[in-house]
Amino acid sequence: MDEAQLVALARAGEEAAVDELFGRAWPLVWHWAYGVTGDRMLADHVAQDAIVRAFGSLDRFDPARPFRPWLKRITVNLAIDELRRERRQERARTWMTELRPVAPFDDDPELLESLVGAVRELPERQRTVVVLHYWLDTGVEEIAEILAIPLGTVVSRLSRARAALREQLEAKHE
Repeated sequence: MDEAQLVALARAGEEAAVDELFGRAWPLVWHWAYGVTGDRMLADHVAQDAIVRAFGSLDRFDPARPFRPWLKRITVNLAIDELRRERRQERARTWMTELRPVAPFDDDPELLESLVGAVRELPERQRTVVVLHYWLDTGVEEIAEILAIPLGTVVSRLSRARAALREQLEAKHE
């Protein structure tokens, strides 16, 4: 059964559909939450909250739209809010190396370590779009929708972040 059918049945109160939808959604939601927070316990909390909010709002979900981007937006926004509220930006550790960016760095672990360190140094807004785009493989249009910012702002933040990363990495490897 496809996701749209599951959502329709879950909206109608079909308990088996809710269970199936939850089973499919939980790993994705947790991955998105962890990708933004970099903290396993915080990801558990955010993912739980996102699932409760999303499933509690299924009656307001527009079934003509895809479910996953809507769920991703809820999750990422909650994760960002939680980071701000808890001031957890400084707690980033080795989370990016666990997730692995979309581009492979298996042949150069030192470069990956340098990149992770440089990404950690980015301002929160730039770091968020970099992680969403390169670590969580999210397109710029979807990032704009998730963060509720103009597409040009996403492109600008990515551009500034790439320039800052390039500068940091070149300085480190001179």
